[in-house]
Amino acid sequence: MRSVQVRLGYVDREGTETERTVHPLGIVAKGPSWYLVANTEAGRRTFRIDRVSSADPTCDPVHRPEDFDLAKSWRAIADEVERKRTPLEVRALCAPEGIGVLRMGFGGRLEVGPSRTDGRIEVVIRGNDEHILAGELAGLVEWIEVTGPPGVRDHLASIGNALVERYGSNRQGRRTAAVSEDAARHRRP
Repeated sequence: MRSVQVRLGYVDREGTETERTVHPLGIVAKGPSWYLVANTEAGRRTFRIDRVSSADPTCDPVHRPEDFDLAKSWRAIADEVERKRTPLEVRALCAPEGIGVLRMGFGGRLEVGPSRTDGRIEVVIRGNDEHILAGELAGLVEWIEVTGPPGVRDHLASIGNALVERYGSNRQGRRTAAVSEDAARHRRP
């Protein structure tokens, strides 16, 4: 069977309909959605199948790269989409025993790099917002040291100060003293 190019009608997420000729390379699933991977005049693209409004075969053959690997191509596309969705990159050093915790918490947003001479492992964690990412990282201080960007480090310091203010020993000591005084008052005849 000979593969042919397709004149594809497509509606993007804003509702704009376009038509283009594509060289279909394969179909993949991500969750409940199916995607067409195809070459176009603008390069390799993906199209959600449920947004295709028409598909008319042409008589022109598909030009498929000889070394094309659908699984590898899909991974590269998915990685690029994820990078665009999470443009902020936090660099950190992680103790080896913390890597599993980071993998569970950050999944595909985590890139694990090489080990340093002190045994810690270089990592990059992606996100959208410095403050939110600092909040996600704050509880991991036992395993990681954030080295940049400075804005995330500043947010972490702010979170640390707020935690000390709320839960620090001085405040706890005052609370304990107040509770003790109240209890002593109630014991008096």
